[in-house]
Amino acid sequence: MAPKRKATIIALANQKGGVAKTTSVASLGAAFAEQGRRVLLVDLDPQACLTFSLGVDPDTVEASVNDVLVGGAELRDVVVSCDEGVDLVPSTIDLAGAEAVLLSRPAREYTLQGALDGVRRDYDIVLLDCAPSLGVLTLNALTAAHALVIPMPCEMLSHRGVGQLLDTVRDVKRILNKKLRVLGILPTLYDGRSLHAREVLEDVGDRYDLPVLSPPIPKTVRFAEAPAVGRSILSTARRSKGAAAYREVAATLLAGL
Repeated sequence: MAPKRKATIIALANQKGGVAKTTSVASLGAAFAEQGRRVLLVDLDPQACLTFSLGVDPDTVEASVNDVLVGGAELRDVVVSCDEGVDLVPSTIDLAGAEAVLLSRPAREYTLQGALDGVRRDYDIVLLDCAPSLGVLTLNALTAAHALVIPMPCEMLSHRGVGQLLDTVRDVKRILNKKLRVLGILPTLYDGRSLHAREVLEDVGDRYDLPVLSPPIPKTVRFAEAPAVGRSILSTARRSKGAAAYREVAATLLAGL
């Protein structure tokens, strides 16, 4: 038998908070699973929002991504199976101290990459939910990833954050990970009734010379309701416009991998 193909690793990053990054990781993961893909989600945020959103209480987690990055635990030993057919490497507040520990270590940016190597044949896609910062944890994600998706709300103030992130991406590609490619900007929190939102959507692709993933993810209260029951919008509101948008974006990403 031919060996299984190694998983494609996709980071979702934006150092600005409140951009629907965690929602996008959970929703795209569920959409990939619906398409029959084996999916692993990695929560790299000490706030553990992805962990909570998938129905796992961070306060009861016995082993987390912090144990992998700092303590040398095997990544496969901390994986938790969740609903909707996805697996999760959970986070806890302990991860807040990981950056200080990693800063003193040689080759610190490659820690996550090494940890993921042991499970890449077990999955088709690995999604990395990055913290809202450009610190060591996000650098680990960008170093390990093959591709990057940038969630960005359709508002002008979000442009500045994208520019700063792309500066970091250029440095990562030059020094740490020459193969990293930006799949595109994912417009989120989109209100098609707003002239400002439409103008930002039209402008962002040309401004950064990047693909803009389509369709934009609409703003809806359904996204806020889903984490309360530990599921993604794809199961809590299957026929909603938000769920349909994520399914379409997931199909586009799969076609380009």
